[in-house]
Parts: sequence; C-alpha cells; structure tokens
Amino acid sequence: MGTIKSLNKWANAHSYYPLDFLRIALGAFLIIKGFNFMGNTLELLELIKPMKSLVGEMIAIHYVVPAHFIGGLLIAFGLLTRWACIAQLPILIGAVIINFAGTMNATNLILASVALLLCVFFAIFGSDKHSMDKYFKMYQ
Repeated sequence: MGTIKSLNKWANAHSYYPLDFLRIALGAFLIIKGFNFMGNTLELLELIKPMKSLVGEMIAIHYVVPAHFIGGLLIAFGLLTRWACIAQLPILIGAVIINFAGTMNATNLILASVALLLCVFFAIFGSDKHSMDKYFKMYQ
C-alpha cells in the first residue's frame, strides 16, 4: 500500500496535459479497436488462428471486445485507469505474440507494441490530476 501511495505522490507532482492527451488517445484507440473487432469478428478469428480450439476462440471473442470497449472508456475518462490497463495487458501481449506466431504485419506489431507500452506505463503511473478518479477523490 505504501508503494502505491508513493507512486501516486510522484504522479501528482509530475502531471502534464500531454500525458492526459496520451491517456485519452489510448482509450480512444482501444474503443475503436473494440468496435472494429465487434463489427468484424471474422478478422478477429483470423488473428487468433494459432489458438485453434473452439474454447480459445470463444474466450477470446467474449473477452477481447468488451475489454477493449469498456477498458478504453475507463482509460479515456481516467476512471479505474490502472485496473483497465491491467485488463488490457493479456490481450496486447497476445497481439504482439500473434504477430510473431502468424503472419508478420509490421503495422499491427507497431500498434500493439505501442499500446502495450502505454498500458504498462499507465498501469504504473495511473490517471492524472485531470481524471474522474481525481475528481471523485476531491469531492467525496
């Protein structure tokens, strides 16, 4: 608990508007990817082809779309940012691995890698001063 408090103190001392913009952009990117996978499940099934079992496909479809959509909303608004980023980590690690296991697509690899790094950063850094978390803490 002391570690989280010290991380929060450090994050509050180093808050900048570009980090807020970066958090909102990451959330918007995840929302767009969630809508993309929701509307095009065949593309998602093609991406997870290395996990060929039916159970793996169903878990992936029913986890990836809601996690991207809801997690993206939470990250964009700065509400439960750490938890939302931690929920994205298995998906993004899987996206990076799938690029190496299946057909290599440089654009998808770069997007997945950047999103993974940003999620790791915001899982450690948390939401900033300009977030719903901070708003709810101030007016409790």
